[in-house]
Amino acid sequence: MTSIPHDIPGRPDPLRALDLARLRRRTSMKWRTYPDDVLPLWVAEMDVPLAEPVVRAVTDALALGDTGYPAGTAYAEALAAFAAERWDWHGIAVARTAIVPDVMLGVVEMLKLVTGPGDPVIVNSPVYPPFFQFITHMDRRVVEDPLGAGLRIDPASLEKTFRQATAGGGRAAYLLCSPHNPTGTVHTATELEAVARLAERYGVRVVADEIHAPLVAPGVTFVPYLSVPGAERGLSLMSASKGWNLAGLKAALALAGPAAEADLGRLPEEVGHGPSHLGVIAHTAALRDATGWLDALLAGLQDNRRLLTGLLAEHLPAIRLHAAEATYLAWLDCRALGLGDDPAQVFLDRGRVALSSGLPFGTGGAGHVRLNLATAPEILTEGVQRMAAALS
Repeated sequence: MTSIPHDIPGRPDPLRALDLARLRRRTSMKWRTYPDDVLPLWVAEMDVPLAEPVVRAVTDALALGDTGYPAGTAYAEALAAFAAERWDWHGIAVARTAIVPDVMLGVVEMLKLVTGPGDPVIVNSPVYPPFFQFITHMDRRVVEDPLGAGLRIDPASLEKTFRQATAGGGRAAYLLCSPHNPTGTVHTATELEAVARLAERYGVRVVADEIHAPLVAPGVTFVPYLSVPGAERGLSLMSASKGWNLAGLKAALALAGPAAEADLGRLPEEVGHGPSHLGVIAHTAALRDATGWLDALLAGLQDNRRLLTGLLAEHLPAIRLHAAEATYLAWLDCRALGLGDDPAQVFLDRGRVALSSGLPFGTGGAGHVRLNLATAPEILTEGVQRMAAALS
């Protein structure tokens, strides 16, 4: 088995480190939901070994018996340094941050701070399915504002939705997905400034899920929502979870703009007991010490994006691939194949490859699938070949 190399520039692509036999020994959701004859390319788990600095940090903590409750600001400090280096953003004030169990539970807590039961929460569909589930379960009302041309935010449509949502004088929130899941869209500074202007005009509070921020493609610039003019009342959730494959080590950070500090100050104390102390240690080590590993991953993901484009052109030319600017997810328009609203079910039944159905992503999801390309090139190749075989 390939050993985990140290975090140095030019290190090997982590996507090429694990073979299928090794991966099938995993017991997480990706590898246990379907039978062994199914190739899983669905849920957002990466087929990579952990970055060595993360392994070392967690192992050292276990050796010390350092398995108590989370404390301190090391995670926020590491994120602030990462943001300054990667995004040239120096706006993270540690005093305006709080640790939360994970990004989605953090989203719930932020929405509780700025909305009440029955209030509308606006989302840009197609969008990450838990947005719908978590909003509904917390007794808020989902309002869809579908992405526009090019699967980008449509400011005119968003303004209309904001106006309608606040017409009765009530509170409303906008749950922004940035970068966007499933499309991989990276919102530009101009687009985000327009969001901020509209939010201020209509009194809509913005909560930004920025979990995929470390995973932008080469040449693409990620713009933190709280960095744009007019976003001072915004709230954001960030995490090392997606960038370093740490979903099982729970921890995230809530960030408040300068004018939202008082809102964050109302966060119940018990929320800070939800993250795993080991999770905080792992995420801190990733942001602080494993950026070389991340760079190698980003190069591998870009190679896989090019590989997927070629594979689809060769085997499934009728599928329209939306060119993602971030994430390790691919949004595939399969409507020309004539497989109905849920082609993922066809690919599973006939090809034994698991993809995420587009239906739970809301308006714009029918006839689409989401494919996770954070895997070895050989596995990605087999996945597309299985998809093609499902049509024969």
